[in-house]
Amino acid sequence: MSLEYAIEKFPIQVTLRDGTRTMVRPMNRRDEARCFRFFTSVPELERLFIKQPIRDRSLLHEWCRQLDYGRNLPLLMLHGPKVIGEVTLHQRLGGWKRHVGLLTFLTHPDYRGRDVAKALVEEAVEIARHLGLKKVEAELNGERKVAIKALEQLGFRQLMRLPDYVWDMQGEAHDYVFMGMDLLTDEEFASVG
Repeated sequence: MSLEYAIEKFPIQVTLRDGTRTMVRPMNRRDEARCFRFFTSVPELERLFIKQPIRDRSLLHEWCRQLDYGRNLPLLMLHGPKVIGEVTLHQRLGGWKRHVGLLTFLTHPDYRGRDVAKALVEEAVEIARHLGLKKVEAELNGERKVAIKALEQLGFRQLMRLPDYVWDMQGEAHDYVFMGMDLLTDEEFASVG
């Protein structure tokens, strides 16, 4: 299926576990300032797997101006005008892992424990299925216990855990957790029951 078909349903309303009503939609060019506020509100340790450190707005300016949903599809969850969560489905358009999507996700500290990440990952996984991907994976540091549990509840499993493998910006070592999930088509999913 096409990417356009997979994302045509957005924006959508999502009610969180505590009753908070939110909206989920793809990031757009006008989201630079609100995304900068969001990313800088998330603790640096949780931003460890963002490939480029977010220290100034120039990186977000570039991301918002050069959106390529075919490679990186960022979905935002908003509570009013405030970004409270983000998930990005990263795709490889060729090579030996072209059937595998990579998910990165973050939740605003004020909205923890309300299933923000879980709802966003569910949406990204559904898009990955529509795009014909066969697997999705996620990389986390070991301290993100709530995120790891949420992924496990969605069907991800830990594929690898390497103690003290990644370093944060202060040079402290942290466990690297690599998780993955096989994606079933509707027909495969129906036959599992």
